[in-house]
Amino acid sequence: MALSRRTFSALAGSAALGLALGGSGGRGAAAAFAVRGVPTGPPPPVPAADGRRHTVGFDRYSLLVDGRRLVLWAGEMHPFRLPSPSLWRDVLQKLRALGHNAVSVRVAWNQHSPAPGKYDFTGVRDLDLFLRTAAETGLYVVLRPGPYIGADVDGGGLPGWLTAVAGTAGAADPAYLEHAEEWLGRVNAIAARHLFTKGGGTVLLYQTEDGDDAGGRADRTRSARLYEKARADGIDVPLFHGDGGSGRWTPASFPRPSGFLTEAGGGADPWGGAVFGGKGYAGARQAHGAAYERRDRLTDLARGLSVHTTYMAFGGTSWGWLPAPQVYTSYDYGAAIDEGRQVTGKAVAGHQIGHMLRHVPDLAKLDRVEGGTARGLTTYHLRNPDTGARVHVLRNDTGKDVTTTLPAAGEDLPVTVAAGDARLAVTRMRLGQLKLRYATAQPMAYLTVGRQDIVVFCGRRGDSARVALEAAGEPMVTRLSPQVAYVYERQLVRITVPFGAGLAGARVEAGETVDRAVLMLFADDRTSSRLWPWETPSGSLLVCGPRLLRTATVEGGVLHLTGDTVEATKLEVWAPPGVTAVTWNGRPVRTAPTGTGSLRSVAPLEGAPKVELPALGGWRARAENPESAPGFDDSAWQAADRTSSYSTTPVPDGQPVLFADDYGFHYGDVWYRGAFTDASGIESVSLAHSTGTQGLLMAWLDGEPLGTHRMPVPRADAAGRGTWTKTAVLAVPERLRTGGRHVLSVLVRPMAHDQDGAARDTGRAARGLTAVTFGGGAPRVRWRVQGAGAPDPVRGPLNNGGLHGEREGWHLPGFADGDWEKVAFPRAVRHQGVTWYRTTFRLSVDEGVDASVGLTLLDEPHRSYRAQVFLNGWNLGQYVNDVGPQHTFVLPNGILRTRDTNTLALAVLSGGAGEAGPGQVRLTLLGRAAGGVPVAPVSSPGR
Repeated sequence: MALSRRTFSALAGSAALGLALGGSGGRGAAAAFAVRGVPTGPPPPVPAADGRRHTVGFDRYSLLVDGRRLVLWAGEMHPFRLPSPSLWRDVLQKLRALGHNAVSVRVAWNQHSPAPGKYDFTGVRDLDLFLRTAAETGLYVVLRPGPYIGADVDGGGLPGWLTAVAGTAGAADPAYLEHAEEWLGRVNAIAARHLFTKGGGTVLLYQTEDGDDAGGRADRTRSARLYEKARADGIDVPLFHGDGGSGRWTPASFPRPSGFLTEAGGGADPWGGAVFGGKGYAGARQAHGAAYERRDRLTDLARGLSVHTTYMAFGGTSWGWLPAPQVYTSYDYGAAIDEGRQVTGKAVAGHQIGHMLRHVPDLAKLDRVEGGTARGLTTYHLRNPDTGARVHVLRNDTGKDVTTTLPAAGEDLPVTVAAGDARLAVTRMRLGQLKLRYATAQPMAYLTVGRQDIVVFCGRRGDSARVALEAAGEPMVTRLSPQVAYVYERQLVRITVPFGAGLAGARVEAGETVDRAVLMLFADDRTSSRLWPWETPSGSLLVCGPRLLRTATVEGGVLHLTGDTVEATKLEVWAPPGVTAVTWNGRPVRTAPTGTGSLRSVAPLEGAPKVELPALGGWRARAENPESAPGFDDSAWQAADRTSSYSTTPVPDGQPVLFADDYGFHYGDVWYRGAFTDASGIESVSLAHSTGTQGLLMAWLDGEPLGTHRMPVPRADAAGRGTWTKTAVLAVPERLRTGGRHVLSVLVRPMAHDQDGAARDTGRAARGLTAVTFGGGAPRVRWRVQGAGAPDPVRGPLNNGGLHGEREGWHLPGFADGDWEKVAFPRAVRHQGVTWYRTTFRLSVDEGVDASVGLTLLDEPHRSYRAQVFLNGWNLGQYVNDVGPQHTFVLPNGILRTRDTNTLALAVLSGGAGEAGPGQVRLTLLGRAAGGVPVAPVSSPGR
């Protein structure tokens, strides 16, 4: 599938980006931040907007923050794909809990700029709020404001109006750069207030541009100019830009260390679902599950990648007219956190690795060394030059489990690696008080909690951990679980633990090399996903049990925890010294001390109550498209009479420009009306049109349907194609071949503008009609065109298209539909054009419960129609019944009133050749949890 680079990277495993520029020394100081000689040590503390100055640099091993090594483990999310600012905190808290120390975020120019010189950073576009929330959550920010961002959005994030002005987008063209620099100036004014270097926030890295360019001097000129713009605007953190792994974009004067990966993830899915066998993102998550993630991410680590972003960690929704033409509404991406904000089983691998990178500092400085080859596996042997610690990554690329031996630490260690999976083993590594001769299980965390150290090892259920501790004299070992076996011989404590349900453990103390107790915990994948290491100003802690830990603070002797539960679960906490009491989501928890130094809840935490969703009924319907009637008054529409265009699509000789963008209509449906005289002898009309994937055209002559044309469903080899052209030849009925005045009405659904990662101006390809000719005649046609009205001041320029109902406000809450026809679903109609359906429903979700709700549409697969879904006036996506694969649309809380009344509207387009629905339309519970975050209603004005 020839999709964008991020999709290719998902299929291929990774896509390297060049870290281009140095950091916090101001303009011209890039090289000064390639620092050497920094020893292995603890990472920097959790970041915050602390008001202090910080330094950010790098060497060939890792980033360096205030002189400490940092392995950046970022997860990407796009706030523009979650139009509910309250929920940004929900996802950010989940990212941190799942082991990420940074969030990578792109900023979509097209969402903020409805017209040249106009910018909006309010409401769901409040970048300042997002950056504040990230800092409050304790995450670094990798900021990626473009101007071109790719990201499978319309035009790669470039605003639609850019298609109709001078300048080659994405190139060194001065006209383009003037607009781009104006955009960056607006973003940079916000970003500069949140730079980690200045203590105002946690922005640590900054990307200029994105995509795979054609290379050459012009590209270097553009890159340098964008770099200088960022520096001139006070952006003093390290800068980088995308180059598809070739390094060709990076000017020679910019130092560039190795070890940088900004896009590794699941993969985008096209219309029709050709990539994942029609299974949609469920298929993506199955193909790229936890084993796939573990194999690729551990391999990335072994290859020296220490600046890493998972694309996507949370994909979200390409609502409205945001999606690029190749992809449908959902941008779930098979991510660890699904579109409904539910943490999936895929998250376990990143959870284990992220916390390991945070708590095992040896991993921030590794060199490849020889040896350590295990038969049947791809092996990587690495060594920390400061400590001598060894790391072994064992990768299984076969379809069968492999049991073999790993020659390491002077022994042949038995290991089993599951099919398509990987595991990590360590030798000669010190974790606090423990000096490991070897451990065949992956260390997930090491913490000092109170008067003891805690080391967590993780592995797959059914596997076994073998650990050998160096001890000059025999220490006291206490088995905390019956499955733990140990023996002391030749100054080694050898421990064997099978991974099963729950935590297994052993406590080591009172040995000659152990002067403080060490608690060793062994957790299988499921159990490890309920373990939450955390850092507070009062010290580190470890929480076990709940589905999610959101925050942890210590006040006096009380540990205050917030988080989520789904089922009833016990809570166990290893807390800092002096903690004697625990609260959970503001309520006291009765606890009792245990022999391992923890506090354990006496009774389980309550799970989430059931959530009841109402059936949808009370539908009212109204057919529209008065624009097709010959007597419709189009005098207020724009005359389509231009003769030249900035589009890359040629203007046909002797015809006016009909391209929608040239008349200011960049998103959603576009109407054309062509008036002419004398249709006698005209047998057909040929409508040449250019659209994105799954574009559609409908035509009427004097109000009578001539037919519908739609672009084909793409096969896998064409799924990345962003522009589709076709000429629809429609027969003119003989009864309409008369003299006098006639009106040809055409409705085009353009879908979206192509992305343009290579500065070829592919985003300027025409959308809409491109030429109209007649068979049997050549009348002179006077054209008028109408698309979306003025951009919605709250919902933004990408919310509305040019349907009559949209222009009249039929999608908005509060619209008076009392005179519409009462209907019920399922419904079977034959109608070329648009029919609207509206209803209201009320939810009564308990306060303190986070319920994720979707709208599911199902019908007979042969019925050909599509529907725009509007909730409280917000355009939340496009359903195409006979194409798919998407049938469920997430209704984000905030836009969705979970304890109030909601207005749902469907704008259904059907071709008229066969029966069309809707069939079943119902609410679907996507997940529930006791906890969540407070959600403020998103402004959803009516008329």
